Formats: sequence, structure tokens, C-alpha cells
Amino acid sequence: MRQATINRETSETTIDLSLVIDGKKEVDIETGVGFFDHMLTLFSAHGSFDLTVKADGDLQVDDHHTVEDVGIVLGRAFKQAIGDKRGIKRYATDFTPMDESLSLVSVDVSNRPYLVYDVQGLSEKVGTFDTELVEEFLRAFVNQAGVTLHVKLIHGHNNHHIIESIFKGLGRVLNEALTIQDENGEVPSTKGML
Repeated sequence: MRQATINRETSETTIDLSLVIDGKKEVDIETGVGFFDHMLTLFSAHGSFDLTVKADGDLQVDDHHTVEDVGIVLGRAFKQAIGDKRGIKRYATDFTPMDESLSLVSVDVSNRPYLVYDVQGLSEKVGTFDTELVEEFLRAFVNQAGVTLHVKLIHGHNNHHIIESIFKGLGRVLNEALTIQDENGEVPSTKGML
């Protein structure tokens, strides 16, 4: 079973996270950041992952450390759970609509971390959530998971819908890219390794 449990404690945050890639959409998320909990729940549901996240962060400062550190821990969990990447599909791209919003999310599970984030025009906040933290979360995730990720907003004007389409799309592309398609367990690379 492809799964991982990661615990990380710093002077700013304490995070306990468990992930099952081939899950049943069982989710238990408490970060103290309501909008972020909602997005992680959508990510897990659309990726068919089991995800438990308990985060205790310095929210009296702001949400930055909590959101970024959850990205770090989630990325590490994916990297550990994926293992040697034998047999996976590796690539996936998805266009995800959410009412008037449409985003493109594309991933390569390549062991080469890189983020292209082309999302223009978000207001500073959705409720109390700083929208710039979406990019910070994705960058932290990408760097630790070792994936290449492209996120592009095609169109949209409702900030909640835009961010929701991105998180749903991320779950969908990771689910597809991590699908086992080669029962012989070949690594999907002409190099013989990723």
C-alpha cells in the first residue's frame, strides 16, 4: 500500500500528517485555517486520497507558516508514499471548471521540482485567507514531492472558485499520474530511473 506518515515540529508549527494514495477519500483535516482545510478536503476527495492533517501553527502571526509547512509535509509524504515510481503513468493534465472559473493543472512526477504558477488577478484575500499562500503552498509541495507542476488560470473572477478549481485539479492530476499502468513495474523514463 502506498502510504506515509510524517511528523514535523519547528518553532513555528507542529504538523502530523498521514496519507494513503490509493485511499477511500477519508479525510480529517484541522490546520486552524478554515479556507485551507476546505481546499485540502477538496484536493483529497478529487484525488481519491485518504488524508489526515493536524497542524498547530503560529496563527497569531498569520497563516503563512502553517500553510507553507503543510505543503512541505504533504510533499514529503507523497514522495515517500510513491517510492521508486515503478509502473506509474507519470504525466497528467486536467482542465477543471468551477462555475465561471477554469484552471489548467499539469504534473510530471519526475523527481525534478519545478513550479510554474500563472494565476493573475486574485484579490488579496478570500475571507481571512491570504490568496498569495496558494503559490507558497504549491511551491513547498513541489519542492518536497519532487514533481514538476504547471498551474494556469484560463479564466475566472471569483477568487474562491479559482482557488477551488486549482486544488481540485491538483488532486485529479496526481491521482491520474500516480495510477499504476505498467504491471511489469517499469520506470516511466528512458533513463531507467526518475
